[in-house]
Amino acid sequence: MPLTDQRVAIIGAGLAGLACGARLGEGGVAVSLFDKARGPGGRMSVRRIATPLGEAAFDHGAQYFTVRGASFRDQVARWAADGVVAPWPAAGPEAWVGVPGMNAPVRALAAGRDVAWGSQVEALARDGAGWRLRAGEGPGERFDAVVLAVPAEQAAVLLRGHDPALAAAASASTSQPCWTVMAAFDRRLDLLPDVLRDAGPLGWAARNGSKPGRGPIEAWVLQAGPDWSRDHLEDPAEAVCAALLAALAEAAGGPLPAPVAVSAHRWRYARSAAGTDTALWSAATGLGCCGDWLTGPRVEGAWDSGVALAERMLAGVAGG
Repeated sequence: MPLTDQRVAIIGAGLAGLACGARLGEGGVAVSLFDKARGPGGRMSVRRIATPLGEAAFDHGAQYFTVRGASFRDQVARWAADGVVAPWPAAGPEAWVGVPGMNAPVRALAAGRDVAWGSQVEALARDGAGWRLRAGEGPGERFDAVVLAVPAEQAAVLLRGHDPALAAAASASTSQPCWTVMAAFDRRLDLLPDVLRDAGPLGWAARNGSKPGRGPIEAWVLQAGPDWSRDHLEDPAEAVCAALLAALAEAAGGPLPAPVAVSAHRWRYARSAAGTDTALWSAATGLGCCGDWLTGPRVEGAWDSGVALAERMLAGVAGG
């Protein structure tokens, strides 16, 4: 059966999954996406927290992205023309961010697409030549092919028992964790630059408001380095907040004002390792994988992987 006559499910509606879905859609394929999150973002998510000063927004995942390849450069140019992305000089001359939040490009890709948010797929089940997605009770929807656009660790669980080669590739990839603290203050922290790198346990810290299109609240994103995050992975959130705020105070050279709001998020699968292939597709099982765990921990890598998988699937149609 030609792919254009099939239903394709994509599990994971981050940048890789949406890039794959967009390209498949251009090729005339019916695509449905499923994501456990409440809205667009993935590792480009934005967290909003109520404070006495109003709502503060934090880019608590990927902080910015760069552009190397021609395909992604063309896409970023389209986003820039639409006001979806803009340069962020504080992070470097080639740094780009979503506007008004890092999830803006993902939100733009998701617009008008068949995306089921808040839908966590727990298992795959064979149904003849196709697949059923199990998300809670009931047999689940049936699809002819399934794309896994989730972290390798999650993909390995879903693939186990269905495609040994893909499951082995996913199992061989590991991601580094990252503790992230979001803190809002009632005044500007004048002793600190907009961006800090490698300051004690902090691998990265940034004044979120220095990015274009952000609000006026002094909001900071503090991300621990991978070693510190791994060593403190199971620490309580309160202890993580205290440790990273202390590191920020040390970088400032003095005490900080008490934050008006503070929260922590533990990314268990934050920074992926590069795989050996840009995307994985098995025509025999109708299963595929895409994501930055195949290309390396870059936003552009996620895009490239999603597009590459779609091209392979479409090429399979052309090649009979």
